[in-house]
Amino acid sequence: MKRRRNSWVAMAAVMMLIVAACGGDGDATTTTASESAGGASAESFRIAIVAPSASNDLAFTQSIVDGVEAIRGERGNVQVAITDGTFNVDDAAAALRGYAEDGFDLVIAHGSQYGGSLQEIAPDFPDIAFAWGTAADTFGLSNVFAYEAASDEGGYVMGVMAAALSETDVVGVVGPIEVGDAKLYVDGFAAGVVAEEPATTVNINYTGSFSDVALASEAAQAHASASADVLTGTAQMVVGAVGVADELGMLWFGTQANQTSLAPEIVVASQVYRWEVILREILTNIDAGTLGGEAFVIDFDNGGLVIEYNDGYDLPADVRQKADDTIAGIIDGSITTG
Repeated sequence: MKRRRNSWVAMAAVMMLIVAACGGDGDATTTTASESAGGASAESFRIAIVAPSASNDLAFTQSIVDGVEAIRGERGNVQVAITDGTFNVDDAAAALRGYAEDGFDLVIAHGSQYGGSLQEIAPDFPDIAFAWGTAADTFGLSNVFAYEAASDEGGYVMGVMAAALSETDVVGVVGPIEVGDAKLYVDGFAAGVVAEEPATTVNINYTGSFSDVALASEAAQAHASASADVLTGTAQMVVGAVGVADELGMLWFGTQANQTSLAPEIVVASQVYRWEVILREILTNIDAGTLGGEAFVIDFDNGGLVIEYNDGYDLPADVRQKADDTIAGIIDGSITTG
């Protein structure tokens, strides 16, 4: 497990990941994709996404972009507009208001930090449906849907595998800020580790940022210094931690999106969010004239959370079986994530 590479190769890979996945904290970009059948028409269902990081971050923002793209593929007559890189809440609020003024059918505020802005904006547009996550609060507004991920479930499964694979009995977690699905994932992972192997040490480091790649890299280095041989983390900043793990031959467990492409030799598995599971319900409600007032959760049971294994990593059969059994136990209620 303790594999080292030439440092210049690893550092080059990290820089490529940063460029690809971390499109700036404050530099918002807007893109529009027409429906799969061709150009937009009067009958198009128009969806707008406002998100804090790059659309291809292999983490939080990409998860909602992938979900909406899945819906676009299913329905065909859908137009999608994306404003990403809106880490600045004021920039996000301006984009949300702009899409509402333009008459989009569904405006998605993909970031728990956008809740306050949405609470002020949504009442000004009672005929526009909004959705925001990850959260469970609709603010009592009839045109706001909320959505969240039971990410502790996948975190727990990852923790079980991490404990089974660790040779040093030390695993590390690189967390962003203790809120939302990030905290759920971290807590679930730690619980899974302890459930599988109580003697294993779980070191958790919250960087205080969703996007600071350098801080994530430093946290990963600190975990390595503390003898961790398995790492996990959440949010778009994790590319920094994955780069360190790849350089030092530490195993990595991903979440939110499939992160195998970041480091194909050391990524074991990823918990993947399939937001299309609840987006289908939201769009069905909108089609029927209901524009909000309901909260949704993706989990293992409804297929909104899935574990995608890296076929390029030789996962021992008994560890894979532990993971599959744990997933089944969470679904049937015989296992709780704590």
